[in-house]
Amino acid sequence: MHHQTEMEEGNITKRKESQNGSTGHSVDFQNKEKQPKATVLQKDVGLLSGICLIVGTMIGSGIFISPKSVLLYSGAVGPCLLIWAACGVLATLGALCYAELGTMITKSGGEYSYLSEAFGSVIAYLYSWTTVMVLKPSSFAIITLSFAEYASAPFYPGCTPPLVVTKCLSAAAIFLIVTVNCLSVKLASYVQNFFTAAKLFIILVIVVAGMNMLAQGNTETFSNAFEGTSSSFGAIGLAFYNGLWAYDGWNQLNFITEELKNPFRNLPLAILIGIPLVSVCYVLVNIAYFSVMTSTELLLSPAVAVTFGDRVLHPLSWIIPLFVVFSTFGSANGSCFTAGRLAYVSGREGHMVKILSYISLKRYTPAPALILNGMLAIFYIIPADINTLINYFSFAQWVFYGLTALALIVMRFTRKELHRPVKVPIVIAGLMVVVSCYLVLAPIIDKPELEYLYCTIFIFSGLLLYYPFVHRKVNWARKLMRPITMHLQLLMEVVPPEKSE
Repeated sequence: MHHQTEMEEGNITKRKESQNGSTGHSVDFQNKEKQPKATVLQKDVGLLSGICLIVGTMIGSGIFISPKSVLLYSGAVGPCLLIWAACGVLATLGALCYAELGTMITKSGGEYSYLSEAFGSVIAYLYSWTTVMVLKPSSFAIITLSFAEYASAPFYPGCTPPLVVTKCLSAAAIFLIVTVNCLSVKLASYVQNFFTAAKLFIILVIVVAGMNMLAQGNTETFSNAFEGTSSSFGAIGLAFYNGLWAYDGWNQLNFITEELKNPFRNLPLAILIGIPLVSVCYVLVNIAYFSVMTSTELLLSPAVAVTFGDRVLHPLSWIIPLFVVFSTFGSANGSCFTAGRLAYVSGREGHMVKILSYISLKRYTPAPALILNGMLAIFYIIPADINTLINYFSFAQWVFYGLTALALIVMRFTRKELHRPVKVPIVIAGLMVVVSCYLVLAPIIDKPELEYLYCTIFIFSGLLLYYPFVHRKVNWARKLMRPITMHLQLLMEVVPPEKSE
């Protein structure tokens, strides 16, 4: 009898231990000796890599291409430069809100974690559904397509490269970047740091050349800077859209909070160094462009930076397209790095299929999440015109930015007990909500199109999957997924992440 109770007690403790996820102290120590690292994403990203991730993802092809669209909608040189500066201020204010959220909720996954904490599971799910399925892979596809256009241009002098060439090159770039990111976090960080240094170098070259032109007296473009300013409510909104598209990426670091060394110090610091640096670069580069071209010439130029190079750096003008190739490749790498983290976190929280939250056993990277992002990006390369997709979905992006700023305000009242190492004035968050509303509504009011409706329908169509698979957790879906997950696990050598203490 006594022996039986002992056995029962033993079973209960075993059961308790298995529920807690540990396997007893003695075994745990043995495991630690055999396996030096726990199977979780490692803290491999320091302050420099953090700054490079922000700067490197923000400066893609935008500054070399989108000055045209900002100028087109703003109507004159003066407001164009003011809009570039205002976009920088907005990006900095937005990122300050993210610094508070990121140091308060130290989970990876960016907006997803904050929306989940403030508004509950449904809104967080809709965010991850829209971002994982459309926003991240389509922006990855766009960046690699502009990389492919610049990379293939020298081989087709005087004409545009055939579509099939740019699309194949773009797919090859996606494959290469996903492979690098699956191999190692450190390798991906080194690639990011190298390409960020390259793009800062070319920006320095453009700015110095521009200042040299201004010093020689080429200032006629600035003489009537505000002549012809656009007064349309929607046009200014569209100018901001295009400017902010070039600034997009200011929230990148929040996607990888769990992999930052000392996030309480490094997250706000990287934001406060990285984003003002990009803003200054953008304004100076635009001034440099206007020192060489009139606004009409700038609007007619197929690629603004290349025209600038041809006029100013003549014997060495080839370095501009080369460095734009570097710049877009680095930006695509940063985009892929963070996109994988979002799919990984939503898989871990049960909002996406479980396999996405698994980590490579040897390399400690979220390989399945990265591969899904790459496959979707290749799928988005296939259709002819991808830019329309970005225009309509950037409205969705700003809906979520606004909701995240609102989450900060809501949690000031609902989650007072949370420790906030960084605290921004609540006015800044309020301003971000107002700006987001304007950016979402202005283009729709100015020029209502059915595509915005399709986009909204797509976002809410996520609920059709949410109710049976996430809320109800239907049995047949689990039975169906179990063998698939197992086979994929064996194929990719991935395991579920260990619960971090």
